[in-house]
Amino acid sequence: MDLNIDNLLVIKIAGVEIWITETIFNTWLIMLLLVALAVVARIKLRRFKEVPTGFQNVIEAAVELFDNFAVDTLGEKLSYIAPWFFMVFSFILSSAWLSIFGMRAPTADWVTTFALALATFILMIFMGFKHRRGNYLQSLFEPHPIFFPLNLIGELAKPVSLSFRLFGNMLSGTIILTLYYALTPRFVQFGIPALLHGFFDILIGSLQTYIFVIVSLMYIKSAAE
Repeated sequence: MDLNIDNLLVIKIAGVEIWITETIFNTWLIMLLLVALAVVARIKLRRFKEVPTGFQNVIEAAVELFDNFAVDTLGEKLSYIAPWFFMVFSFILSSAWLSIFGMRAPTADWVTTFALALATFILMIFMGFKHRRGNYLQSLFEPHPIFFPLNLIGELAKPVSLSFRLFGNMLSGTIILTLYYALTPRFVQFGIPALLHGFFDILIGSLQTYIFVIVSLMYIKSAAE
């Protein structure tokens, strides 16, 4: 594990250099694993059983649990966007959990977390205009037009704060683990790191995944209602 984000490959297209960094490669790897899992689930569930067992039971439980969570947070009216955030939840959680195997989490790179937060911000604006139309824009001038600059700054700060919250927590775990491996003798790098990975990758990673998703849902709900 290293604090630096390595550049694995440089591709030149029409004289333009495209850098394939460790973050990009790990993101592609996680996407590949999630797509493979989705394909396996689709094949396994081709023969749907009325009374689910085994693999079908696990998949249905996970989807139903997240759907209920989204409905409780957004309400029935906005629950149709739940599949997008199920994907976001799966990606962030996989990024954290796969760090156990020494892979640098893509969410420990601010570029990744800002891209996810920016997607939330765009979706928030879209849902605001879709469900409230002009009233959403008017809300920026409330309670008095003089507050428009402050309201605008508050809206623009949402993706920034959302991205830095996830990035900071994931990077802090990466820094602590990297320092531990670098500063301790090899004979104490067995056993104790498992506890550190369990805390930072499993516990903190799961908590930050939940926080990122629920804050995103609340932003969208506040914009659309």
